[in-house]
Amino acid sequence: MKAFTQLNGLVCPLDRANVDTDAIIPKQFLKSIKRSGFGPNLFDEWRYLDHGEPGMDNSQRQLNPEFVLNYPRYQGAEVLLARDNFGCGSSREHAPWAIDDYGFRVVIAPSFADIFFNNCYKNGLLPIVLDGALVDQLFAESEASVGYRLNVDLQAQTVTSPSGQVFSFDVTGHRKHCLLNGLDEIGLTLHHADEIKAFENQRRIDQPWLFA
Repeated sequence: MKAFTQLNGLVCPLDRANVDTDAIIPKQFLKSIKRSGFGPNLFDEWRYLDHGEPGMDNSQRQLNPEFVLNYPRYQGAEVLLARDNFGCGSSREHAPWAIDDYGFRVVIAPSFADIFFNNCYKNGLLPIVLDGALVDQLFAESEASVGYRLNVDLQAQTVTSPSGQVFSFDVTGHRKHCLLNGLDEIGLTLHHADEIKAFENQRRIDQPWLFA
């Protein structure tokens, strides 16, 4: 998993509430368990004017010029600004995979669906909950200013605007440790590889019939 420490990223404002995981990555693209390759189909039904299917050449599809991800000013954005209840719907882990594969590292919203929120941390994304009034302010500023960027510091747990305003956010110690060090659940387990090996060796001695 990619580590996250600090990011100064361009902001893309997605001004929609209750964005569900089927909107994030539609069901027809859930045929792979690889974590890569989903970015071109992020928000597929909003992003393109035609219906997408697995295996299509997305470079040949017609983009929806009215969808925010297609605006030239937001190309290369790494911070996704969203509204309430982002990531609701089904529990598909493909949703954070698609967001990450597109290039976003941070999602800021007033609230998230619980399963999506947890899946973000397991896949190297930083979901940040800020007060609704602050999110309103960030939407207004990002839409009014081309090239609007936010500095996100996980160690300090702060978001800093271009004007120098600093907003604090909460994150548990365990999640913070994992993101700062790029550790998913497998990575955490491998930190105890010697103890696991010692346990298995002792088990062969104590219960040899299990290995006959």
